[in-house]
Amino acid sequence: MKVYFSHGKESGPWGTKIKRLAAIAKEQGCDVESVDYTDTMDPDLRVERLLGILKEEEGSFVLVGSSMGAYVSLVASESVDAKAVFLMAPALYCPGYKQQQYRSKCSHVEIVHGWSDKVIPVEHSIKYAKDADCALHLISGDHGLNGSIEVVESLFERFLFAAIPVRRPE
Repeated sequence: MKVYFSHGKESGPWGTKIKRLAAIAKEQGCDVESVDYTDTMDPDLRVERLLGILKEEEGSFVLVGSSMGAYVSLVASESVDAKAVFLMAPALYCPGYKQQQYRSKCSHVEIVHGWSDKVIPVEHSIKYAKDADCALHLISGDHGLNGSIEVVESLFERFLFAAIPVRRPE
């Protein structure tokens, strides 16, 4: 299983949050890749980049994104067969973003959003979670969720456990 991380608008591919979640994914036996989008602020060009990478993927994978990266992961999940999608403070229903309706092919989508997010209103995640009938974890925290990283790590670990097929002892 491979985990593809998509970072937010102004962060980088190996920020603190991604490093910590990547460590959890590696502990679970996953390969990890964090896509570098720092050369463009256009969310839809980022979607195209991720889709270009995923078309070469032959194995099972999950998509993980934060903020604009969550938008990228969710929109990409409409065109590929991701096992699961994990979204942190997703930048959904944002003015200027091409896509405003979301129909993931994936049946296992989870969202984590901080109650004190001043960048992306928590109501956007509530709306999507209701429309998609997916899990939504509203936690104490701001947009970056770094002050609640232990909670995010715990939720991510449980998410991966549910997404990865049970391994049989040899």
